[in-house]
Order: sequence, then C-alpha cells, then structure tokens
Amino acid sequence: MTILITGANRGIGAALLAHYRHGGTAAFGTARRPEGDLLPLDVTQPDSAKELARRLNGLPLDLLVCNAGVYADKGQELEAGYAAPLWAKSFAVNVTGVFLSIQALLPNLLAAKGKVAIISSGMASDARAPGGSYIYRASKAAALNLGRNLAVDLKPEGIAVGIYHPGWVKTDMGGPQAEISTREAVTGLAARFNALSLDTTGCFESYDGSTLPF
Repeated sequence: MTILITGANRGIGAALLAHYRHGGTAAFGTARRPEGDLLPLDVTQPDSAKELARRLNGLPLDLLVCNAGVYADKGQELEAGYAAPLWAKSFAVNVTGVFLSIQALLPNLLAAKGKVAIISSGMASDARAPGGSYIYRASKAAALNLGRNLAVDLKPEGIAVGIYHPGWVKTDMGGPQAEISTREAVTGLAARFNALSLDTTGCFESYDGSTLPF
C-alpha cells in the first residue's frame, strides 16, 4: 500500500505520516517548504503539483490524503476583519489546492484504483452555523462540495472519495483548548480511510465514524 499526504510538515498531516510509517506502510508527505524526506508541493501552484507527479513517475497511489489547509481568519472581527487577501489565500489552499492535487495525481490513483480522503471540517456543514470564521467555514464547505462531486465523477473509474472532519484537535491550528489529541484524531481518521469504499464514496464523516450533515 502506498499513501501520499499533503501538508505533512506539522499537525494532523505530520501525525498521519508518522502513523502510517510506524505501521510499515510506504507513505510520502509533502510540504510547501519541505524538510527531511518530505516532497515539495505548493498546492496553490499547478506547476508544483505537476512536478510532484513527475517525481512520482507513475507510482500507483492507494490513498491520497488532501490535508494541506489554512485557517487564516481565526479571531477576525466582522466589523473590520476578513480582508479580501485572506479569502483568496484560504480558497487557494483549502479548495483549489485540493483540486489541483487530485487532478495532477489522478493517473497515479487510477493505476491503483486508489482512494481520496479530503480533510474538511465539521464547520463545513450548513447545519452547524453558529457564526464567525466565515472564510474558513466557506472554504471547507466548498471542499466538501468539491469532494461530493468528485465522488460522482470518479466512481466509474473505481476511485472512492471521502470527506472528513478530523475533530477539534490539539495542534497549532486547533489550539491547546481543543477537545482531542492528534493521536486520537489520527487513529480515527486512519480507520475511516480504511473503511472507505465505492459503496460509501461521497461520505462526510467525523474521525469517530459518525455521519455529519451536509
């Protein structure tokens, strides 16, 4: 089994990479500014995604985890915050970056009849709208919509697509007040990825296996 995880230099991405490698899985990670054996990938740049595909040289991918993401509007105030550049940056990473990664690596996924896991958020759900974090919520809702539509188009090709909420995790993004550890999130996510199939493609699930409202 071969796995590639975007945004694997910190947080959930780094923990997922360590989890799979610890279990003996051939796992690759990417970062915009890679260190160690991470592969270079700026998910906002089409040429960067194409270069990653060239580096992989047709390697079949059993699982692509689109994890790279930003929460650029954390703590912003409605009256004076949420500047236009924050919207552009967030959608470039959280939405366009997901699409460009999948598009560039589609031949690798097709070679293995692999799976795609998109890390979205429970904040993407229309049923969960307590206000605030407008940019992050909107971008993650767009990533959810993207994943649902990709699931339809890729199902005939044998590729399943799942969209996942990792939980409120104690990372730099989630903060120390978050509810769960990275270990708990990663263990749950790995189980969800393993269970993903063509029968469940298009699912929107939490790390704990619960189904989330769209």
